Amino acid sequence: MGEGGTGKSSLIVAVATESFPENVPHVMPPTRLPPDYYPDRVPLTIIDTSSRPENKAKLIAECKAADAIVLTYACDRPSTLDRLSTYWLPELRRLEVKVPVIVVGCKLDLRDEQQVSLEQVMSPIMQQYREIETCIECSALRQIQVQEVFYYAQKAVLHPTAPLFDQETQSLKPRCVRALKRIFILCDHDRDGALSDSELNDFQVRCFNAPLQQTEIAGVKKVVQEKLPEGVNDHGLTLTGFLFLHALFIEKGRLETTWTVLRKFGYDNDIKLRDDLLPTTFKRASDQDGALRPAELDDLFSTAPESHLKATLSLAHFRCGTNRGVTIFSTQGLDVLVKAQHSSD
Repeated sequence: MGEGGTGKSSLIVAVATESFPENVPHVMPPTRLPPDYYPDRVPLTIIDTSSRPENKAKLIAECKAADAIVLTYACDRPSTLDRLSTYWLPELRRLEVKVPVIVVGCKLDLRDEQQVSLEQVMSPIMQQYREIETCIECSALRQIQVQEVFYYAQKAVLHPTAPLFDQETQSLKPRCVRALKRIFILCDHDRDGALSDSELNDFQVRCFNAPLQQTEIAGVKKVVQEKLPEGVNDHGLTLTGFLFLHALFIEKGRLETTWTVLRKFGYDNDIKLRDDLLPTTFKRASDQDGALRPAELDDLFSTAPESHLKATLSLAHFRCGTNRGVTIFSTQGLDVLVKAQHSSD
């Protein structure tokens, strides 16, 4: 979707045929890319839309049915870029369309070389509209980054940012922190509070079906230790380091890595465990005294998602970005803060 004449239909033809169309209809019929087009092997259907007033009802219906929105402007027409923030993005919010948005500058081959960079132009818009997942420029004529446009759109649906990361606070979301902590505990077989080289390798095989070489393990720990000394100790990678790694994946745009880990351990797109993974009975008192002490309750619920218990068991509640928080890591402006609230009683 986007202003008329920005290159929407030509972009669709270009990705489907790998050629530039001489003549293109005003609106393309639904176009399906086959499952083997992208690595995730998921079929993709692209719906073209018209910006004409008489077609607005259909445009609204398509927006509300979409899994992601590709919002276009023309690189050679600055007015179409201005319309993103003065009309299109506010309109999507007004319609309560809560899906990822990919902003695409078409006709890159016609852009004035004196224009400012994409980052300079889009940074303030992305700050205001956090639903924008990616901004990219392309040229259907020259086949520049045409395939990448729809790859990023599909990726935003299959590996979304919103459940993992709070764009406002620039922090991992509490539910993501809890899930990763649970995974860390499950992988820490000897319960020493760190993942040894052997445990890291087992984790890698379970999630990605491939072992880590010793040099790769050493490289991972070196990256963590250089940025966050407490992320590695004599026993291996600590929970702090484990969280740091996943936040680093998100910072680098590798959300599929964290999502693969979460899904391998039974989490859905809302970071909730599948029902079949929830035990009906369990033992928890570590000292086997028949009662749970406050510290044991704290540990028990520290990996649980939000529930009614958090009103009374504040021990189990984590919050990101508070002034009493403990900094888990900070790198290139990306902070993850975790605070464990303890009752004063």
